[in-house]
Amino acid sequence: MSLRPPDAAPEHAATLAASTAAGAAEQGLADVAYATIDSPLGRLVTVATPRGVARIAYELPNGGLDAILDQIAARLSPRIVQAPKRLDDVRRELDEYFAGRRESFDVALDWSLVSGPFGRRVLAQTARIPFGATRSYREIAEQAGSPNGFRAAGNALGANPIPIIVPCHRVLASGGGLGGYTGGLDVKRWLLRREDRSAVDYSRTHGRQPE
Repeated sequence: MSLRPPDAAPEHAATLAASTAAGAAEQGLADVAYATIDSPLGRLVTVATPRGVARIAYELPNGGLDAILDQIAARLSPRIVQAPKRLDDVRRELDEYFAGRRESFDVALDWSLVSGPFGRRVLAQTARIPFGATRSYREIAEQAGSPNGFRAAGNALGANPIPIIVPCHRVLASGGGLGGYTGGLDVKRWLLRREDRSAVDYSRTHGRQPE
């Protein structure tokens, strides 16, 4: 069975993944595995390479499964296979987190979708924020080596490819406003409340720039 990826830019990567899944799994020819996970926040698309989890996407806010996998095909590899068993560990840890039985994650991560050295430093600092704690965009920028780079830090957090596990929801605007979030502000609010952050001042959510 030939599994050579097409020469042209891939389209409708979910269809491609489904059609080659069995053979790729048997022959070990897929570079990227994905699975979908039902959660209290809607369906999540999880993506992993041999190095670790590379992407967790909120399906609907990111345009649906095809759009997400087309992006993965363009940025990582078009050799994508639907392989839920390869994502069992992240599924289990996410289920435990949503059920209130987990406060940190142990799965390996692949940072390939993070852009630039500053973006990587921002997300590395974000990954260190403890469960139940928060930081401001300015604090994260300072910790990443650019005290005045809070807007750039906000952009890096907005592009975080591994939300929840890299907890960008724990980064707030100065004064306690929510700032922004890749899954939407209702999702960010839910995650903060899940972590007992219900005292955050949500009245300053709208019309405020992250800082």
